[in-house]
Amino acid sequence: MSRYSPEFRESIVKKMMPPNAQSVASISRETGICSPTLYSWRNQSRKEGSVVPADPSNPDNWSGADKLAVIIETASLNEAELSEYCRRKGLFVEQIQRWKEGAISGNEASGSRLTAAERTEIKHSRQCTRQLEKELARKEKALAEAAALLILKKKLNAMWGESEDE
Repeated sequence: MSRYSPEFRESIVKKMMPPNAQSVASISRETGICSPTLYSWRNQSRKEGSVVPADPSNPDNWSGADKLAVIIETASLNEAELSEYCRRKGLFVEQIQRWKEGAISGNEASGSRLTAAERTEIKHSRQCTRQLEKELARKEKALAEAAALLILKKKLNAMWGESEDE
């Protein structure tokens, strides 16, 4: 038998969820429950389908599974229900819409879907960019040197009392 009632566990897990999003360490200090127990409760709640992200402070850094769980939970909600859900979870409707669009388009796997021709083109573009940057740096050095020589010439002329017309 567990030391803690299911209601108490649920209330603690809710503290880890948005909008509260308290860290495990702060809840551990507050309640005296050791961190491994709290992590276990959080993981168990996640396995049961609750959205308890690993990083509740920044929903955009949630795993794809957490985002997908939110998309599935909100799929059947109307606008008012969705707004209420977002307030409870500390999310924005726009975030969920963006996640849904990303899931539909396969956004997270798009980096690995480049064709060989696209990779070659990107590589060539990077080489051209590096070459142009080197050329620009060389020209900037030459310009700085020319400017320094002009300044020295003016100082020497001023020192010797010569006019610039000569």
